[in-house]
Amino acid sequence: MPKWKLVTEFTFDSAHYIKDYDGPCGRMHGHTYKVRIEASSYSLHLSEYCPHPAMVSDFRTLRWAKKDVSKGGLDHCILNEVMPPEYETTSEMIAKYIYDETKKRVPLDVQLKVAVSETPNSWVEYEDD
Repeated sequence: MPKWKLVTEFTFDSAHYIKDYDGPCGRMHGHTYKVRIEASSYSLHLSEYCPHPAMVSDFRTLRWAKKDVSKGGLDHCILNEVMPPEYETTSEMIAKYIYDETKKRVPLDVQLKVAVSETPNSWVEYEDD
């Protein structure tokens, strides 16, 4: 059975602090976050921008977090003020938040995997089986 997988990468700049962290990460600081989203499906879909089933998901839909915070994204925000309180602002929880919010925007059968990096040498991947 055919399966499509698409991948997109983008960055956004935001500040955060990790609540109750004993060390520098407990203080407000910023990162240029790099995000990689993999989306796969056995079928193709239409999108908000394309009225016929020709894609797994629209790249524009997957890159929602790249938008400025004033337009519903995460760019140039303080993550602690934007993300719901059940998501701590660790890389792990930022990846889960982006996954959860992206999942709401894509067709039900699209499988996602989200990777988030806040430094060039460290990243986290999140997917839900």
